[in-house]
Amino acid sequence: MPILASLATLPSFLAYFVGALGLVAVFIFVYEKFTPYREFQLISEGNVAAAISLGGAVLGFAMPLASVIAHSVGWIDMIVWGVVALVVQLAVYAAARFFAPRLIAHIESGQVAPATALATASLTVGLLNAACITY
Repeated sequence: MPILASLATLPSFLAYFVGALGLVAVFIFVYEKFTPYREFQLISEGNVAAAISLGGAVLGFAMPLASVIAHSVGWIDMIVWGVVALVVQLAVYAAARFFAPRLIAHIESGQVAPATALATASLTVGLLNAACITY
C-alpha cells in the first residue's frame, strides 16, 4: 500500500516533467533562431565554443524552470514563468552582444573564452532568476 500512496502524485510528476521538457525544447528552438548562427550545425562541426554557449544558456534557463516547478501553484504557473525565464535568457544574450560586439565572430570561429564568458553570464542570471521565483 505505501508504494501506491507514493505513486499517487505520478500524474502530476509526469505533467510537470513533460511540460518542462517541452519548455526546454521551445527554449532551444527560440534561442537558436534568436542567435545569428546555428548552434547545432556549429556543434556538429566540432565547435566547442558553440557547445559551451548553448549549454550555459540551456542550464541558465533550466535553473529557474526547476525553481518554478518546485514553487509553482499549478501547471499554468510553470508555463508562464518558463516564458519569463526564456525572455530573461534572450536578454542575457542581447546584453552580451551589446557589450561584446565581436561575440558572434568569436563563437563562430570557435573561441572558447568568449563562449565561456557568455555561458557564465547565462548561468549567473539563471541562478538569480531561479532565486527570485519564490512565493
